[in-house]
Amino acid sequence: MSLSTVSKKVESDKKTENAGKTNRTELSAGKAVVNESGIEIKTLYTAEDVKRSGVVDRSLPGEHPFTRGIHAEMYRKRPWTMRQYTGFANAADTNERFHYLIKNGQTGLNVAFDLPTQCGYDSDAPESSGEVGRVGMAVDSLRDFELAFEGIDLEQITVSLTINGSAAILIAMYLAMAEKRGYDLKGLRGTAQNDILKEFIGRGTWIFPVQPSMKLVADTVEYCAKHAPKYSPVSVCGYHIRESGANPVQEMGYAFCIAKAYIDDVLKRGLDIDEFAGRLSFNFNIFGNLFEQVAKFRAARRLWAKIVLEEYAAKNPKSGWLRMIAGGGGSGLTIQQPENNIVRGAYYALIGALSGAQTMALCCYDEAYTIPSPKAQHISLRTMQLLVEEIGLADTVDPLAGSYYVETLTNQMEQEMVKAMKEVDAQGGIVQAVAEGRIQEQVSIQAYQHQRKLESGEFHKVGVNCYVDEDEEAPDVELHPYAEKDAELQVGSLQEVRKTRDNIKVEKTLARLKVDAQSDRNVMPALIDAVKSYATVGEMTNVLIEVYGRYQEPIRF
Repeated sequence: MSLSTVSKKVESDKKTENAGKTNRTELSAGKAVVNESGIEIKTLYTAEDVKRSGVVDRSLPGEHPFTRGIHAEMYRKRPWTMRQYTGFANAADTNERFHYLIKNGQTGLNVAFDLPTQCGYDSDAPESSGEVGRVGMAVDSLRDFELAFEGIDLEQITVSLTINGSAAILIAMYLAMAEKRGYDLKGLRGTAQNDILKEFIGRGTWIFPVQPSMKLVADTVEYCAKHAPKYSPVSVCGYHIRESGANPVQEMGYAFCIAKAYIDDVLKRGLDIDEFAGRLSFNFNIFGNLFEQVAKFRAARRLWAKIVLEEYAAKNPKSGWLRMIAGGGGSGLTIQQPENNIVRGAYYALIGALSGAQTMALCCYDEAYTIPSPKAQHISLRTMQLLVEEIGLADTVDPLAGSYYVETLTNQMEQEMVKAMKEVDAQGGIVQAVAEGRIQEQVSIQAYQHQRKLESGEFHKVGVNCYVDEDEEAPDVELHPYAEKDAELQVGSLQEVRKTRDNIKVEKTLARLKVDAQSDRNVMPALIDAVKSYATVGEMTNVLIEVYGRYQEPIRF
């Protein structure tokens, strides 16, 4: 090595060392430490801080208000369900990945759908070009569901469908598939995301205007309450609100406002709160400060119990359970120094376990830039299993309870969530605020402010704005390949279904669907009939568009 090379290396090492020192000393230079939710963190916490911050919660796990967990024994009795978010190309390829994950110990499935399916297009629609099977499984008809879940015991493996705009159609498809395979719908378990309000806020896979979309959600809740009472037709998804830029308090506050809006719509139909509230579930995000995230979930459990059991006067304690799936969000991961994401994922899993999640869908280290590879999914699955088998996270319930810091922060987070909900109510409620684009605007502002803090270095991100290697090269990452032949196979399969089905029957079921939609009846029975005739996602969606119209996004300046 030449003298000049050695000199450059020494100088580079000094820069790296000094950068590390700067990042560490900044926190102890007299500056206030404020978490992402805007709560200032003290240097030291005592019992007096807990008292000043609000209640001294002495409830036990499994007792109202469920701060410490919805079950008395939690993971001692049964560890969290372990899922991986997966689905790609066609039903056959997805079925192969499902079996791979189950073979390796996964206890639940979390299904990803491609954008055409999410937006209600068939695979041969012009709008689907280049997107068929790209970011999830392509689904056109009941035949795809039959292939995707072939050989999977739906009583042993619960299935979560990550679908929203076309959720009513795919719920109908899942129920029809299960019934065709001989399962009793009364005992069928599973979940559909089906949270359209957060789609307007965050992801954007909407189809119909706000009010008809709300009506479809209520249709699914009412139908499942009567015919599939153990199925969860809605998973209110603060996750994607957080991914879109909301802070942890907004994530929970907006999610609870959304859940209340769905409850209010269903109650108007004459159902009792205890007939359906216990089957509402939640999907939340995990990334960032460990203690803030744990306190977020403890506070949320307590607040949700108060809302359902006190505000809505539910009689069954289970109606007030915050049943949640939680997993690290892709927004917490980085393209830079991607191996660090393995460590981040382990901490996200730790947070989920410490927070009392019922289901964990842990992100994969490559999820910042691509659909997870089998290797990445294998590592994430083993990470969750390590927590149970080696690290002791299933040994006792709510191990952070009693910490002056955690209990104080739990109280403060609950207060901030209530404040966020009151702000939404002051705007006319969540439905009106979403329809007018107000919530979208607030989340966008929060995302912009966070990005500015990231760029300025005020918010630290290892490998991005601190501890950056001067000579770091662009990471060599493996991207999920998009194969045009997979799309061609899917289109060919769709065309074969159209040729072999009873098209007269299809037309009759679609006609019934249109009449029921026009008559403001619950469309789920008609959708299930249409699904059973092998009507396609696009055909059913187009019928509903004829009646309901398409959503036009409001633009605010």
